[in-house]
Amino acid sequence: MSVVAEFSVAADDFALYHSLTAAPDMIVEIERVVATLEDRVMPYFWVSGGDQAGFEDAFHEDSSVHNISDIDEVEGARLYRAEWTENVESIVYAYTEIGATILRAIGRDESWELRMRFDDHESLGDFQGYCEEREISFELKSLKEQEQPMASAQYDLTPKQRETLVTALEAGYYEVPQKVTMSELADELGVSQQALSKRFHAGHRNLITSTLTISHPEDT
Repeated sequence: MSVVAEFSVAADDFALYHSLTAAPDMIVEIERVVATLEDRVMPYFWVSGGDQAGFEDAFHEDSSVHNISDIDEVEGARLYRAEWTENVESIVYAYTEIGATILRAIGRDESWELRMRFDDHESLGDFQGYCEEREISFELKSLKEQEQPMASAQYDLTPKQRETLVTALEAGYYEVPQKVTMSELADELGVSQQALSKRFHAGHRNLITSTLTISHPEDT
């Protein structure tokens, strides 16, 4: 069974240490990671926050990346593509060799918070051993087996929470004006309004937490 792990790692053991220390108010969020046929690992990541100019100056001098391309800018946030250098690939080894997937990565204040999915506990053990051999320290914050479909597990939703949110969307609950009331939606799902309210609260909390932050709310 696959395993989802959340942990933090210092930027000097991962990426963009120089950039994050030069502009500590900035936030870097990896959008996706691409491994090419030439064994290069290229991340796409958004950068937002206060000192964009200071970060960009430091960014182009950062030894953890090269071949930087400025792709897009939306509402003050910039999207970049770059190639990671060898010290970063010590962590990315999990992505390319062990068979793990980086689900989310956020860099701020000289450190990174990562959420990664491993195929099984053995793969996770291989990753931990690899990091120990190379003196890469990390703090494990959460570890759980993926016991539900990927779409639900990735966003920390229980099957009932996912069913509730999808049903509400399809029924027009989120439209303005609403096409269905909470009472009507509760009847359709066969639950009380109180139970439906609890599902909404828990589902929205878990969805926001998993997409906008990295943490591990208690199951609800």
